[in-house]
Order: sequence, then C-alpha cells, then structure tokens
Amino acid sequence: MKKFLVLGILFVLPLVAYLFFASGVHNFAKLPVLNETIGNLKNFESLAKNEVSFSNKITVLGFLGRNIHNKQGNAFNLNQKIYKKNHGFQDFQFVMVLPYGSEDAAKDLLDELDNITDVSEWNFVFGTPESIKSLFDSLETPHQLDDNLATSYVYIIDKNSGLRGRDGSLEEGEPEVYGYDASSVADLSNVMDDDVKVVLAEYRLALKKYKANRKEK
Repeated sequence: MKKFLVLGILFVLPLVAYLFFASGVHNFAKLPVLNETIGNLKNFESLAKNEVSFSNKITVLGFLGRNIHNKQGNAFNLNQKIYKKNHGFQDFQFVMVLPYGSEDAAKDLLDELDNITDVSEWNFVFGTPESIKSLFDSLETPHQLDDNLATSYVYIIDKNSGLRGRDGSLEEGEPEVYGYDASSVADLSNVMDDDVKVVLAEYRLALKKYKANRKEK
C-alpha cells in the first residue's frame, strides 16, 4: 500500500500543481472591458472581397502598415502562438489592417502562412490613412501608430465590439494591458494566450447556458 501511495503522490501532485499554475487567476475571472465600443470596418475593403465585421466575432485586431515586411515576423509569431491554437473556435478571427496599395504584399504573406496552417480566419482589410487612424484612435489605448500606419501591438475585440484587456483589478500590482506586443513571443505566450482563452471560455460558457435553457423550455 505504501508503494502505491508513494507512486500516486509522485504522479498526482505534479499534475495538480501544473493545473493550478497553468490556469492562473485570469482563467477564473472575466477579462475586463476597457472600451465598450470601438469603430467598425465599414470603410475597409477585404483582400478576399468578402464582408468582414467585428459583430458576433472574437477578433484579434492588428495594424501591419504599408511596409508589411517589417511586421512579417509579428504575423508568424501570432500565427504560431495564438491563431493555430484557437482558430477551430467557430467565431474566432484575425483582422489585419493595412493601407490601400499593400494588397500584393498581403497576398504574399497570406500564401506563406497558408503553407503552415489553415488561414481561413485570417482577414486582411484595406483602407485610407484617415480610416485607419480613425479606427485605431477609437481603441483609446496609450499606443501610437508609426509613420507607416503600423504598430507591433494587437488587440482583443469581443463580440460586442468591445476592447478587452487588463485594468489592474484582477491581481494586486498587475499593470494595465490594452494590447499585446506581437514582436515578443514571451508576451504572446505568457499574457495574450491566457487572455484569449479567458474570452473564448466566457463565450463557450454562455453558449452552454443558452443550450441548457433551450432544453428546459
């Protein structure tokens, strides 16, 4: 019995510890809404010529700018650390914003990503500098677009077009997080991955409750 007890402790305790630390405080709380309503995509045209909207979608929003090659590494980081893990969720999408004239470069990047994974939920949309600045400013973050209309930060937008992030209320001493640095694998792996899971889990739970209520009726 002692032998089995020791073996059980050796196997079970590490598993329990892993689940505890891997889940983290954010997996037990709703990710705060930092801005309830951001701009829309009505003034943008998609690469695939289809309608792209924030409505009823959980969106990772990025601004790649007119020199897309400077942000290509960021796109691959996002694809590996965030997109590949979550694109199976029905209402999850990526939206990358670029100025008109970047269509060919965006198509080349999409083709490269397609060699790695299914890119059906990668959306590239194009607009004027004014429309891009207007959309970015509507986020109301402390970040700035550079001269190429780009930023390394990406943002989580919920199904109600609200900006999600961290307001410092979930954990003592935690900094505010409006966006996630796509040039940093550590930021994507240690912060954004956790926050995306929280938002997806929130909607999965809401869907389960909806289905349960339907059955009761």
